[in-house]
Amino acid sequence: MARIVSGIATSHTPLLTLGAAQWIHRANIDYENPKLNLSDGRLIPYADLLAEVGPRYAGEIDVASLSLKEQACNAELDKLAAALAEANPDAVVIIGDDQAELFNGANQPAFAIYHGAIAHTIDKLQDPATPDWLRTVRRGYMLDRVHELKCAPELALQLITGLIDEDIDVAACDRVENPLKQGFGHAYGFVVKRLFGDRQIPIVPVLLNTYFGPNVPSARRCHDIGRAIRRVVESWPDDLRVTVVASGGLSHFVVDEPLDRKILAALENRDADFLRNLPRGALNSGSSEILNWVTAAGALEGLQVRSCEYLPLRRTPAGTGVGAGFVTWF
Repeated sequence: MARIVSGIATSHTPLLTLGAAQWIHRANIDYENPKLNLSDGRLIPYADLLAEVGPRYAGEIDVASLSLKEQACNAELDKLAAALAEANPDAVVIIGDDQAELFNGANQPAFAIYHGAIAHTIDKLQDPATPDWLRTVRRGYMLDRVHELKCAPELALQLITGLIDEDIDVAACDRVENPLKQGFGHAYGFVVKRLFGDRQIPIVPVLLNTYFGPNVPSARRCHDIGRAIRRVVESWPDDLRVTVVASGGLSHFVVDEPLDRKILAALENRDADFLRNLPRGALNSGSSEILNWVTAAGALEGLQVRSCEYLPLRRTPAGTGVGAGFVTWF
C-alpha cells in the first residue's frame, strides 16, 4: 500500500537564492509597491506602512545582521534536504502556486494536478537586459533555461481520479506546449534544486491558485483537499513511499511574525480548526502561499512535526520582507 512517509514545508523567497548584500534589490521593490498586504486585508504603500509602524526594524537590516539570517536559512534548508534523503521517497508531491508562469487569465484553475511524464520549467532569462541579481534568483529557481523535471504520472493519475471520486473537481494537465512562453515556475524548481540535490525523485506537481481572484479557494477547502490527497494516496495498492512538500510562504510582503508563529504552533499541535479558519484577509499576495501549507497539513495529519524553525526576514525599516518557515513531519 502507498504511504505518506514524510512531509516538508519551506519558504521559497528569492532571498533564499541571494546573498544578504543583494537583499536590497527586493527591498527597493517593496519601497515602490503601492499594495503591500497587511493581515487585516488592507493594501497600502510603503509610505503609509512606515507612518503606521515607524522605522522599528531599522536596527536589524544592516548587511551583517542579514548575513546571519542568510546563514541560518541555508542551514535550515540543508536540514530539509537531509530529511528528504532520510525519508527516501519514491515520489514527492509538491504543493505550490502558479504565478502566471504556466497558467494565465485565459485559464486559471483553482486546483490542478499535472500528470505528464516531464514537467518543463519556463525559461525566464531570455531578456539580455535582466539584471545580474535577478539572473541569480532565476538560476536558484531553475528558471535560467528550460529544465526537465521527472514526474510520477501514474501517481498523478491516481490522485486525479481518486479526488474526482471524492467530489473534488480538479483540473488535469499533461504537457507544457512551449516552455519559452509558459512552464513550471519557482514553487517547483526551488524545491527540486535546493532539496533534491543529485537525486532524481519523480514529482507530482499540485497547483493551487492562491494569488489570483476570483477563484482562490478558502483555507477550509485547501485543508479538505489535503485530507483527500492522503486518503487517495493510502488507497493505492502499490508499495510506494510518498513525501508531501509545501512550497512558499509564510507572510509576505509585510512580515506578520505573530501570525506566522500561530500557524507553526497549529502545525505542531495539529490544530486543524485554526488552520481551517484562517481569514481571507490574511491570505493576500505572497501570504496567500500559506494555503499551500494548509493543504499539506491536511495531507500530513497522520504524521508528527519533527522540526519547526522560523526566521523573520525583514529588509526595510517598516518590516517588509518574508516570514521564512522550515518544517518537517515524520
